[in-house]
Amino acid sequence: MEERRPDVIVGIDFGMTATGVSYANLSIGSESVRWIQKWPGRGQANENKVPTVLVYPNNQQKPSSWGFLSETVAEQNAPDKEYKDWFKTFLDPARLGQKQAEDPVYSPRSLEEVERLYEDYHRLLYKHIEFKLSVELSKISWHSASVEFIFSVPTTWPPQIVEKYREIVQRAGFAQCKNHTLSIGLTEAEAAAVHTSLEASGIFREKDILLVCDAGGGTTDLSVLEVSDTSTNALSLKQLDVVFGATIGSAAIDYDFEAYARSRLELANLTSPLPMSPEQVAWEMMKSRDFQNTKCEHGGPDDAPVFSVPIPKLDPAYVNHTIGIECGEMKFTREELQRLFDKQVQKLVGLIDTQLQNMQKKHPGQQVNHLILAGGLGHSPYVQDRLRARFLKGGGHSNAANIQVRVAPDPQLAVCKGLVGDRLRRLKVGKPVLMYRCCRASYGTICKELYNKKNPLHNGRSMYKDPMNGKLYVTQSIAWFIKKGKPITSDESITHSFHRKMTPGDPRRAFPTSIVESYADELFLPHHMDAGGKFSPYAHVLCEIESDLSGADESKFKEKNKRFWSIGKHYFRIDYEIKVLVGPADVRFELWFNGQKLSKDQPIKVDWQAPQIIELPAPMEPENRVSEMPTSPAHATNGPAEMNGMQQS
Repeated sequence: MEERRPDVIVGIDFGMTATGVSYANLSIGSESVRWIQKWPGRGQANENKVPTVLVYPNNQQKPSSWGFLSETVAEQNAPDKEYKDWFKTFLDPARLGQKQAEDPVYSPRSLEEVERLYEDYHRLLYKHIEFKLSVELSKISWHSASVEFIFSVPTTWPPQIVEKYREIVQRAGFAQCKNHTLSIGLTEAEAAAVHTSLEASGIFREKDILLVCDAGGGTTDLSVLEVSDTSTNALSLKQLDVVFGATIGSAAIDYDFEAYARSRLELANLTSPLPMSPEQVAWEMMKSRDFQNTKCEHGGPDDAPVFSVPIPKLDPAYVNHTIGIECGEMKFTREELQRLFDKQVQKLVGLIDTQLQNMQKKHPGQQVNHLILAGGLGHSPYVQDRLRARFLKGGGHSNAANIQVRVAPDPQLAVCKGLVGDRLRRLKVGKPVLMYRCCRASYGTICKELYNKKNPLHNGRSMYKDPMNGKLYVTQSIAWFIKKGKPITSDESITHSFHRKMTPGDPRRAFPTSIVESYADELFLPHHMDAGGKFSPYAHVLCEIESDLSGADESKFKEKNKRFWSIGKHYFRIDYEIKVLVGPADVRFELWFNGQKLSKDQPIKVDWQAPQIIELPAPMEPENRVSEMPTSPAHATNGPAEMNGMQQS
């Protein structure tokens, strides 16, 4: 059946420092990818992105401004208001805890506060998207139009945080109209890769390998992809390694500049008092257009050896040559700014080095042909020059001998435009640009396994005697149904079969299942959860799902031991399937019984567990690892669990 075309596709790249929104208005017959450039507070000026900023009056829950409206002097400097920015990464409880330990005064006080910032910002963003796009629709209103909202997320977010983000943006107004939908699309590096392949397909040859680096405000994501189908009008990408990222970005340069300016202001304040606290002055200097423009142009042809940043409210007659203050401005050298950049560049180089080393191990003999830079930091001329110099002739990597460093078209918009471009491709030719992805983690279920006294892995395990058939089972085993790094298609679901035994008259129809996740390499995957041995720390419960079979046809239940001469108790056996859809950044579940999906609504209740910090084992040589890998049917990825002597616990 042909897929229904939406009226509008909207791609949203929520960023640490700024947020971009692209769209395709299919209601007017256009498939061009455009983007919002008119934002509140900028008048007639065009801006590709809107600042990810909110301002709140003290002790109030409703923001007084957002985006460019928050960038005015009145909003930034008001003594009775709080300026909120750089909060994107704090939806991750681990990052929030780290920030609270480092900077307890200026960090969000709780995860609930971070969620409120997210919701308030996205609510205001949604209202502006509705305001801008509703007038562009043809013959249909915004509330009745079919609108698809597609969001990107960092690769550093585990599924629990992605699901929390989905909930927040829905509460903020997205997908609340009948024909509006919300989905988590590609990760940021994948979306940037898709955009580059669509906008600059002529530079790629068949089997070329791309290393895409999306370096933004708060995070940097990497993805390695292989090009195929270049002879057609439907170029495709295949992921060759698991995407990964790190907290590297331009916001760290801002933070370091602010700290450096504050240290100099504190010295100046000792000799001649300043009109404002050094902390407030340094923050305003960092936020000023003078510094931000200089930062963006650093390394370019107009890069000056010395630049000045005005000191707010300082008398122009104030002079302190030792600190470098003249005419109310503080002077900085190009080398001082370069040192701030170099801290992030070094981390970026280390991340790329790691990815190239991983590629050499997993795909020996294959050459990485292109390093594609996207994002705000990737747009920096200085960063581009440093990476070109570092990876000239491969930079010591034999698998990148002829690598070309390229900049994605519209690097700051590559992510949001890639989200829309990938959806348009699927509508046009029936398949997305990114055809194959590598699974980011291993996923399995906790189940019972038929006891085998000859299996050494069963020694010392907790056992359970099934009253229905009298057989012994070991509990807390793990059946892995997809393993980290395995290629999966964009539309592929992984089917896992279960069976439940139920006595006649038992009213229960909702059954719990524990989904287990591990980021360890395949050879370190544990066989079970409850052992105190070396495998168990490398897996954790991702979520608890509840399969509601109340809508199933009971006549399809299998009746066992019905005859009076049967040995064992009379019971019903219920066979059902859970289909797991592993997206680029999220995990979804569907419940199937007797070959049919039980409900169009969500038939599975998912209780997401708090993200775990897992310390993974150090890499070992293969010959030292194989003997430690349990050779058990529990690790089979195909076929129903009961065929392996296992039952869902």
